[in-house]
Amino acid sequence: MDFRICEYIVEIEKEENITKAARNLFISQSALNQQLLKLEKDLGTQLFFRSRTDWHPTEAGKIYLEGAKKALLIKRETYKKIHDIAHTGESDLKIGLTTGRGIHMFTSIYPDLHSKFPDLIITPIEMGLFKQTEALASGEIDIGFVTLRDDQRGNFDYTLVGKEEMIVLVPAMHPMCGDYSMDNGQLPIINLKSLEFEPFTLMSSKSSNRQIVDDIFSRNGFIPTILMETNNTASIPSLVETSLCCAIIPRYYADTQSEKYRCFALPSHPSWDLCVATRKGSYLTDAEKEFIKLAKEYWLRHLIPVQTN
Repeated sequence: MDFRICEYIVEIEKEENITKAARNLFISQSALNQQLLKLEKDLGTQLFFRSRTDWHPTEAGKIYLEGAKKALLIKRETYKKIHDIAHTGESDLKIGLTTGRGIHMFTSIYPDLHSKFPDLIITPIEMGLFKQTEALASGEIDIGFVTLRDDQRGNFDYTLVGKEEMIVLVPAMHPMCGDYSMDNGQLPIINLKSLEFEPFTLMSSKSSNRQIVDDIFSRNGFIPTILMETNNTASIPSLVETSLCCAIIPRYYADTQSEKYRCFALPSHPSWDLCVATRKGSYLTDAEKEFIKLAKEYWLRHLIPVQTN
């Protein structure tokens, strides 16, 4: 298979539009169309159903795309190994990062990574867990920084870089906060059922965090009243500060010294994992190993260990 043609066909499927695909590939639409027509003639069948608004693969197209993606992954793995051995030639590293904390981590560890691999082209791409899963599988990214629970893991290799507790934020004026105190940095325990009739701000229903939080409510025997949903975890504490709502968020985003809200732990201390994800059995370059090492060191400094009773 011609790798260049494989890239063309994969891009058409990704964009579902030949015009957008051509723009991304930096070639003219007519040139891309000619390449597709020539391939279809050689194969003796059409690979895409065409319309002005939607290009999607035929059954033959799905088979070709499956092979094309495998071929491109083999090519990338092969080049990675050669670049590691030869230490010559242009190489790149595409990293998927969660919104907010992923970018903060990357900007912190990038100088050290770049210093050790000055010729490496490093491309950070901000995307959620489920987008990263798709991007890893397709080869769009080489490595991903993800936050998830064990049962949210897919068919990838995961390196644990830290564990983080989910905690409850309550406006300081709430009666539950009347005799609030922390004991040597340990958060007081709250019975979530006592907040059953309070409104909550939660992460989007499509987020991995939301699945965990929904399970917490389910185990406590009630469905919360939702004030609003957001895609930005960092914005949630500011909403709690206004006394409009309560929240359950990862501890990283909470200010335990805030005078406007109080932080509580749950009796079961629910948590999730911070991991670096890679394709199952894929070759890890020296740069990827260094990224994992730096990520572990970063979260060792920035994560508060999961509380125990």
